[in-house]
Amino acid sequence: MSETTPLRGRPPGTSARELELIALRLFTEQGFEETSVEQIAAEASVSRRTFFRYFDTKSAVLWQGFDHEVANLRAALTATPDDVPLMDAIRTAVVGVNHYTAADVAELRDRINLISAVPALAASASTHYWAWEGAVIEFAAQRLGQPTDALLPVAIGRATLAVCRAAYEQWVGRADADLQKYLDEALAAMSRGFQP
Repeated sequence: MSETTPLRGRPPGTSARELELIALRLFTEQGFEETSVEQIAAEASVSRRTFFRYFDTKSAVLWQGFDHEVANLRAALTATPDDVPLMDAIRTAVVGVNHYTAADVAELRDRINLISAVPALAASASTHYWAWEGAVIEFAAQRLGQPTDALLPVAIGRATLAVCRAAYEQWVGRADADLQKYLDEALAAMSRGFQP
């Protein structure tokens, strides 16, 4: 191969994150349904096949960071020493895996608006939220010595997700601090039964 022959395949700088940002921009500008995988790949100078090496579906591109967070949450909960009280362990793990700052709010607002407005994306949200909730439920069940479908672990997982979503929405609306501050405050309030 001569030095002038162009290389085939994925350029070295292309990453899942780059594809995610390109997709988010195109979805915002053109609409989710109106944007094809081929357009996203072309913008990134990669093939359609390369896109599918990173993502199973077009909608999956918007959940990459969230899915990574779920994996990190599972790891953080697993690594928690047994002597840390249950709700303290959950709070520490959840706060510890969230590294969003006020500078991230604009991108996350675009993402939320898309997920809320596009039925296909709204439908895909439940699978990802269940995975997040499931990580907490499994941890709580293990700590309590109960099955994962028992009332208390399920209640803890669902309540934790609801509190975190409320904190996230407040943070996105205000953009005045890091997300960790909101999560820590909300989870601390839940731990004390929302007493002042």
